[in-house]
Amino acid sequence: MDVSEILQSYADIAAEQPLLLLTVIMAIGGAIGSIKIRSFSLGPAAVLFTALAFSAYDERLRLPQILGIFGLALFAYVIGVGAGPSFFAALRTGGRALGVVVGALLVGGAVTVGAANALGLEGPILSGIYAGALTNTPALAAASEAWASDLPTVGYSVTYLFGVLGMLLAAAVGIRLAAPRKALAPVIEDPLPPKLDGMTVRIETLGLPDLGTLAEQYDHHIVFSRIMRGDTPGHPGFVDVATDDAIPVPGDIVTVIGDLETVERFAAAVGHPSTVALTLDRSTVDYRRVAVSNPKVAGQTLGDLRLRRRFGAVATRVRRGDVDLLATDDLTLQIGDRVRIVADRRRMSEVTAFLGDSEKGASAYSITSLSLGLALGVLLGELQFPMPGGGHFALGLAGGPLLVGLIVGRAGRTGPVLWSLPHGVASTLSQLGMMLFLAYAGSNSGSALAEALSGPTGVQLLVIGAVVTIVTAATVIVGGRLLAGMYGPRLGGVLAGTQTQPAVLAYANETTKDDPRVNLGYALVYPAAMIVKVVVAPLLGRF
Repeated sequence: MDVSEILQSYADIAAEQPLLLLTVIMAIGGAIGSIKIRSFSLGPAAVLFTALAFSAYDERLRLPQILGIFGLALFAYVIGVGAGPSFFAALRTGGRALGVVVGALLVGGAVTVGAANALGLEGPILSGIYAGALTNTPALAAASEAWASDLPTVGYSVTYLFGVLGMLLAAAVGIRLAAPRKALAPVIEDPLPPKLDGMTVRIETLGLPDLGTLAEQYDHHIVFSRIMRGDTPGHPGFVDVATDDAIPVPGDIVTVIGDLETVERFAAAVGHPSTVALTLDRSTVDYRRVAVSNPKVAGQTLGDLRLRRRFGAVATRVRRGDVDLLATDDLTLQIGDRVRIVADRRRMSEVTAFLGDSEKGASAYSITSLSLGLALGVLLGELQFPMPGGGHFALGLAGGPLLVGLIVGRAGRTGPVLWSLPHGVASTLSQLGMMLFLAYAGSNSGSALAEALSGPTGVQLLVIGAVVTIVTAATVIVGGRLLAGMYGPRLGGVLAGTQTQPAVLAYANETTKDDPRVNLGYALVYPAAMIVKVVVAPLLGRF
């Protein structure tokens, strides 16, 4: 058998076996996406292009709609849950970022009309060009319903491919942009905590308040873990857990944790750094990292747990994913967090039992809460909201789950229902959902793309779509940098949200090693971008 016969045999089998088609698309796409040319790779977006190639080869190679719907809803919901704790704080300061995105999308609409009219194109096909160049299926649906025409679908099919690829390139540029010399204050609250350092400090100042009050004086940017009393030359003192009510006096030695600047400021104010290594003395006070796996503990703040009162223990750091967080009283714990505990060695087992300390439990999640959240998101996405001038608007199967995810992610827990997801689980589920959606979207667009490109207006549509994508992306990059102080990972996330494109978000996350600023920027602008596109796309058909 030659190659064409082998391919045709596979196509015949895969057309009848969607699971085989899906797994082969994801396998090939994953392999292509892992190829790096210098520092650029397609990442998960390669799954989309692989699926496009398959369906262009044989239009029977289509995946069922339910796969794409489920994947998109799962992806959006998990992203929302992860971004929820930071999203609402960012919303208070993100007005300029939203303004830049809305302005860029309106500019994209104007460019669509101008470029299309200049090439002799007009009517409903403009709606499809706009929806495809900005990769928004709900906008296409709204335009198709408004005009009862196939022309929006034609425009969408041709321009969609570069809409993804062009914004991928824009995200690559945006992520690599460093802060300007005179950078504006960030318009989105930065979820990345400062790097933590520990220092042993010898107290030299009289009349200091207790350690709890000292931490308050430094806005709780420091945490104390140990205190040694009675240290004299040749006679090491007694090491104890640093409780809030302990009052340090000259000669005492304390271990303090926080960002380096604050720790150094504290040391200079009360004494000087000491060379005594309190962590080496584990005869009475021990320390270890404990995995949070007890569902009753997750969703509560460290202050609510009252570890000092219950066990005489102190939490100093919380490891979440690849980031260390300072263990302040207002920090809410999640399943899978690893808490650095300092306690009397005789009581350490009590603390570990209370937090759970099960590796299996730390990666577990409630299928009930996940399914309930998804169901609420799907219901919200299906609700129809009236628009001025007639017609209706719906958040869809991306916007609804995303919004619900943001809300429940911020809440953390509602009574017995724990909404948060372990970091590793969330990463796996979001990637799976995104892959399912990309495979479905590509497998249902390839044949339409090939047909449109073979027509007389195919090149014109490609050019117009590319111009719209490039101008919109450039407006976000330039406007975001000059007017909103956005650059780096945050700008990459905002570009993905502007495009409402999971492939761009996936690329940005992979490139930045899951920097949380990417998802935060995406979640901040996504709802507004979705609404603007759904409103603008049908209107362009009038020109």
